[in-house]
Amino acid sequence: MPMTRDDVFEKVRETLEEALGVDADEVTGEATLTEDLGAESIDFLDIVFRLEKAFNIKIPRGELFPDNILNNPEYVAGGRLTAAGLATLKERMPHADFSQFEQDPDVNNMATLFRVDTIVNYLVAKVGAAE
Repeated sequence: MPMTRDDVFEKVRETLEEALGVDADEVTGEATLTEDLGAESIDFLDIVFRLEKAFNIKIPRGELFPDNILNNPEYVAGGRLTAAGLATLKERMPHADFSQFEQDPDVNNMATLFRVDTIVNYLVAKVGAAE
């Protein structure tokens, strides 16, 4: 029987509880990894490793959490993502909800893209789970 979105969410919840030492009720779809759950940059590597193990998949570097966007002057100007930067980020993160971020693409707001639902959306597509 294929996994459902709820199955994926439960595995993600368990993974984040273990990786970040948070309570289950803190891990909601809208929770951001850094602001709400207290993840630091080093935690992102641990989370990817744990997700690979939990779902028995390989997550290529930069696929779930894109890297090297902020270091490219074509993509960032004056502390904000350029149109090219935003387009590239959207292309690399089709699993993220950009509706709020697009209103103010300040690089300091990028953390809002990394929500529990972002991970769930990515994994639903990756493992072919039923919506």
